[in-house]
Amino acid sequence: MLLVTNYLSKLIIIKVHVKYFFNFIATNERIMSERIIPVETGNPVEIFGVNDKNLNLIRKIFPKLKLIARDNQLKVMGEESEIEYFEGRFRLILIHLERFGRLTETDILQICDENEQLVYDVKTEGEDFILHGRNGVPVKARTPNQRKMVKSSTQNGLIFAIGPAGTGKTYTAVALAVRALKNREVKRIILTRPAVEAGENLGFLPGDLRDKLDPYLQPLYDALRDMIPSQKLLASFDDTTIEIAPLAFMRGRTLDNAFVILDEAQNATIPQMKMFLTRMGKTAKFIVTGDLTQVDLPRNQPTGLLHAASILKGIDGIDFIYLNEKDVVRHHLVTEIINAYGKNENVNLNQKENGEKK
Repeated sequence: MLLVTNYLSKLIIIKVHVKYFFNFIATNERIMSERIIPVETGNPVEIFGVNDKNLNLIRKIFPKLKLIARDNQLKVMGEESEIEYFEGRFRLILIHLERFGRLTETDILQICDENEQLVYDVKTEGEDFILHGRNGVPVKARTPNQRKMVKSSTQNGLIFAIGPAGTGKTYTAVALAVRALKNREVKRIILTRPAVEAGENLGFLPGDLRDKLDPYLQPLYDALRDMIPSQKLLASFDDTTIEIAPLAFMRGRTLDNAFVILDEAQNATIPQMKMFLTRMGKTAKFIVTGDLTQVDLPRNQPTGLLHAASILKGIDGIDFIYLNEKDVVRHHLVTEIINAYGKNENVNLNQKENGEKK
């Protein structure tokens, strides 16, 4: 009887120890949950702050978590429910930086305040809104035909935006490309244009490929600088998230999961235009911009832009948007200049036709 009692006592003690053991394991598993959050920014300092100033503030706000920053990742350790809440707030911090291009201590405190109801919805910005540029400046469609471009980009895979200088066709196209990249609709942006000199002999250009193309692609660079912080823009060039390439280098490629802009398309020949358009992958988005009044090709060389406009009309998924002097967003004199040149070209055309008849 005594032996049985001792045996039962030992079983009870073992059972208690096992219970405490598994409780201990469960508790520690709960405490030591771990998650890696990617920090998708060109420079981690933008989010973590100089000397981890922002990160230290976040640590104070979430004292129950252990936060370790390594390159473009944030390692989070702690209780699962705490990590879940933290990850939601941290992603709002990332969105804030992405949209406004800056992050202050006040921003962090406001975003991490559980009483703050933060809503990030582009629809609240109005139908004209495209994205937030540098320093949070909203980039919007400013004219009726620019609005058509924005609407058409959601409905068509290929858009032709044709119009005179100053109508914002290139700027709007770049804004749509950057928005698609930020929204992860595409993985990269590809910018290209024909390397045709606009009535000037640029001669030998030193440097690498990008250096040689810079003079031709300056309008695209200007637009990108308005929408992406400088350091992140440079990082995007370095890792080819944003790629600059001459039109001739498109041959043989399949451009997929990308937003591709062909600028100054009036200077593409018919074979070049056909080659470019047939590079389109299944998940790509193409925008072709050009000004038919500023063709720099030799006189006997027809422009591929005009040819494409004449044979591709009516194809489902392809849209043509024609901008005019009413869409000019530069100095008011630009509208007058465009009208004056247009009248002069019509006079010259009539004189030529009358001369041929005689």
